[in-house]
Amino acid sequence: MKLLRVGDAGAERPALLDADGTLRDLSGLVTDIDGDLLADEFALDRIRAAAGAGVLPALADAGVRVGPPVAGIGKVVCIGLNYHDHAAETGAATPAEPVVFLKAADTVVGPDDTVLVPRGSVKTDWEVELAIVVGRTARYVGEDEDALAYVAGYAVSHDVSEREFQLERGGTWDKGKNCETFNPLGPWLVTRDEVPDPQALSLRLWVNGELKQDGSTAGQIFSVAEVVRYVSRFMTLYPGDVINTGTPAGVAMGQAEPKPYLREGDVVELEVAGLGRQRQVLKGA
Repeated sequence: MKLLRVGDAGAERPALLDADGTLRDLSGLVTDIDGDLLADEFALDRIRAAAGAGVLPALADAGVRVGPPVAGIGKVVCIGLNYHDHAAETGAATPAEPVVFLKAADTVVGPDDTVLVPRGSVKTDWEVELAIVVGRTARYVGEDEDALAYVAGYAVSHDVSEREFQLERGGTWDKGKNCETFNPLGPWLVTRDEVPDPQALSLRLWVNGELKQDGSTAGQIFSVAEVVRYVSRFMTLYPGDVINTGTPAGVAMGQAEPKPYLREGDVVELEVAGLGRQRQVLKGA
């Protein structure tokens, strides 16, 4: 299923995109698409049954805003340097273990919402990523367990970063990762059953129409299953939590001088195969 939330920010309603590309209203079945829903297989089965029976009312989609596909996100866990080619372009050694950092949940915005260039920014950068949406509480997931069983589904994520804040202002990466609007998510949450192999998804990103990133999750250092297992050793993952799994090569930081960092007025478009497409216009904060 392709689950999404549409409407003005803070007033989104749950919806489903059916196989014919028609937007269907779920508000008669569920209150929202959140961790409680994703943990409830019976509720998800009711949605599937209603979709299959053709009883869900259509929603007018002309001009409708698409919000983040998950409400009430508890935390956004991010994996840094998780592609061989991206680690190489930044001059970093291949990590022996996943590099883990957090983004605040309030960085998450809709897939086509405006992205704000922070005040004083000179190195705002792009990163297309596959996002995992957690569907079951995960603690100490063992090597002998099916880690993907803890995944509700997947989405497109844009891990926007300010490199000077992140790398040149001391301390951890947090200052360059948690600026307002720095995590567009969506358009859809595609349930796990529709993504048979998360390690075979292409990712692409364009800036002002120019292709900048063109990679595949096959290039990940740590697979989706490995990431879920690893993170669950250090923190509890709850339904509705999001994990950004890293970006392939092609970010501005990895390019020749003068590096083409983002500026006000730039347009960024990105997609992950089967998971939809985003488009953001950059604006000064």
